[in-house]
Amino acid sequence: MDTLIIILVIAAIVVLLVALFAGRRMRDRRLEGKRVEAAELRQEADERARHAEERESLAEEQAERARRERAEAEAQARRADEIDPDADT
Repeated sequence: MDTLIIILVIAAIVVLLVALFAGRRMRDRRLEGKRVEAAELRQEADERARHAEERESLAEEQAERARRERAEAEAQARRADEIDPDADT
């Protein structure tokens, strides 16, 4: 009877250790999956940020070009007013 109790206690300990080991492995796999997902999200965020920076740069260039064109148009209109004898100055 004592031998049976010892065997059962050892078996229970082994089962608990196996369950603990399996639980840790599952947790480690889940954490690794989350790490991979986080890395993918970071990569996508970096790509989107770069794309946004490129679009911002293009928008700034277009705005600067529009300012120059407006200034040229205003200068041309002033010149036209200077030349036009009928222009009210």
